Amino acid sequence: MSNFNIKLKLIFFLFFTFSLFAQKEITLYDAVLKRMTDFYPQNISNLQWQKSQDNYSYIKDSCLVIFNANNNLIDKICINEIYDKEDINTFPKVEWVTNHSFKYQIKNQIYLFNTKRGRKPVTYLKFDGNSKNKDYNFKRNLIAYTIGNNLFVSDNENVKQVNLSKENVTFGQVVHRYEFGITKGTFWSPNGNKLAFYKNDEKNVNEYPLLITSDTTSTIKQIKYPMSGDLSEIVNVGIYDIDTEKVKYLQIDNIKDYYLTNICWGPSEKYIYVSVLNRDQNHLMLKKYDSSSGKYLKTLIEEKDEKYVHPLHPMIFLDNEKFLWRSEKNGFDHFYLYNQKGKLLRKVTEGDIIVKDFLGFKNETIYFSAYSNDGLDVHLYSFSLEEKNKKAQKNLTSNFPGFHKLKISPSGKLFIDEFSNLKLPRIIQIIDSKGQFIYKLLDAKNPLADYNIGKTDLFKISSDDNIFLNSRLIKPYNFDVNKKYPVLIYVYNGPQIQLLTNSWLANTPLWMYYLANQDYLIFTVDGRGSENRGKDFEQSVYKYLGNIEMIDQMKGYNYLKSLPYVDSSRIALHGWSYGGFMTTNLLLNYPDLFTCGVAGGPVTDWSLYEVMYTERYMQTPIKNKDGYVSTNLLNQINNLKSSLLMIHGLVDDVVVVQHSLKFIEECIKNNIPIDYFLYPNHPHNVRGKDRLHLMEKVLKYILDNNE
Repeated sequence: MSNFNIKLKLIFFLFFTFSLFAQKEITLYDAVLKRMTDFYPQNISNLQWQKSQDNYSYIKDSCLVIFNANNNLIDKICINEIYDKEDINTFPKVEWVTNHSFKYQIKNQIYLFNTKRGRKPVTYLKFDGNSKNKDYNFKRNLIAYTIGNNLFVSDNENVKQVNLSKENVTFGQVVHRYEFGITKGTFWSPNGNKLAFYKNDEKNVNEYPLLITSDTTSTIKQIKYPMSGDLSEIVNVGIYDIDTEKVKYLQIDNIKDYYLTNICWGPSEKYIYVSVLNRDQNHLMLKKYDSSSGKYLKTLIEEKDEKYVHPLHPMIFLDNEKFLWRSEKNGFDHFYLYNQKGKLLRKVTEGDIIVKDFLGFKNETIYFSAYSNDGLDVHLYSFSLEEKNKKAQKNLTSNFPGFHKLKISPSGKLFIDEFSNLKLPRIIQIIDSKGQFIYKLLDAKNPLADYNIGKTDLFKISSDDNIFLNSRLIKPYNFDVNKKYPVLIYVYNGPQIQLLTNSWLANTPLWMYYLANQDYLIFTVDGRGSENRGKDFEQSVYKYLGNIEMIDQMKGYNYLKSLPYVDSSRIALHGWSYGGFMTTNLLLNYPDLFTCGVAGGPVTDWSLYEVMYTERYMQTPIKNKDGYVSTNLLNQINNLKSSLLMIHGLVDDVVVVQHSLKFIEECIKNNIPIDYFLYPNHPHNVRGKDRLHLMEKVLKYILDNNE
């Protein structure tokens, strides 16, 4: 063979080898539209324990597979067994009703499948195709749902409307705009004999118009939107008795301007418990009511705070005699144990951890998950009520650093433990009640292994008060310490939100890696006011939203300036919602430090934002005039020197479009240049395929103006 042929083959081999192993570039299309599909770490679908045995099941290849505690396959049910038509090809999500029966929904029907008797689907419940807010009662074979403003209860034969229809009054739906941990409007009693539901009278609430565009015309959709300081909802809780078909309402009429939340049934169904919070949100009362008459019986717990009380969780009955209550009164979200009369028995959890989820109570031991003291990790904990010392509380997953999601088995002896961390995409394993590894169900591969993805640094910086602030820096995959890079600061920094966790890639959206590969650094800091760092950390923003947050964001800015590879003359800002407010806030208060910003769905005047959220942190415009005036971005228009693109969804029902329109109006009055873009028919954020258009616009604006 000639030398020429040998060289040619060698070149071909090297080219083939390079092509085979060459890393790919992630596109913005991939980063935005494939983030939750192609680039999402492998998972196990519908993984759960059975009802009272330590068997677990999940969906695989259009079949439901069932395993025992020893990880042996004991049953398999495929889609053709549960549905004999060809119009579905994916096994629906199931929920176990008993050890051998599970329910599932196809279209507007609920089916029941028994794995032991018959192995044939049985139509369990039917409901109106227009129904919403469905709530199932498998003790009595009933379903509650809403159509329009009304609440219905139905079995397979009869439909009962629970309420009399009233204008501007809704029944069985979420109240208080999803604040205070409220996610639903109906609550079945333990034995299914009664249904508690919210009644929401909005006759005093102002309407706000949303413009809906179509091919030939536009229409106005009026929504009820109570702004800070305005008249708000009048809410009550009704109790519907299934047998008598009568409704009784709780006797709370002597209380004015209140919020009702944390609804909880007692184990016997005789009593129902509701947290009543005053309009100022600084006085909470846990009240006990008779469920048959609606009569007020007793206040079990009262909590007051100089700033605010923020109830998010109902009480948890451990048995007929005692219950757990969650409170931040001592600085961190902890469990407290009470007897049924409201007497405090003991503080349960300890330290500067923050309780996340109650998981179960077995053999006098409470199992729960909690955030670590830096707010980044979530671990499994146990607390023995039989212990009286510090050994009572144990971190059971400390050997597995990261963010854990857990499900306790019926016996309490095992847990399904799903976790990830900065460098680990996802592991799902079975562990025992001491945190010991039993076996692994999934070790997900890195879905980005074949792509050029930059390094993610998760670290801490200090505030002026020496409080550490969690921070994240994304670098290009070909980062060169000798180069100077422009920076995008991605900001939120508002209450009830935490951007950074010790989870896969530190919870980083993939578009940030795309931007990083355009020779950019992307920086984020969770400053004071953000979630899961304790009461003092979050309450530091009280009465002056945006002030403390700016100080902490500027600590991040100064940190960036200290880095030799940062081009401090090219630092831009971007954020959405509270982050849009903060982006604009920083541009107006530090006009010479940032080149440009993109503010999405921003609050510009807190007096225009909803009652529940705003008054918790800002009081009312009358009580806190200075706070509202000093944080009003409309008063600082003349400070705008940098390029600003403001974006809003035209049908935003969270931060209404009036915020950005008033800002634009003030810019026009003062001859201040600004860029503005509306997304017709999109609400508070831009989702679906249109999100690609949004991110192209955002990043092009940053790249064009951060010079």
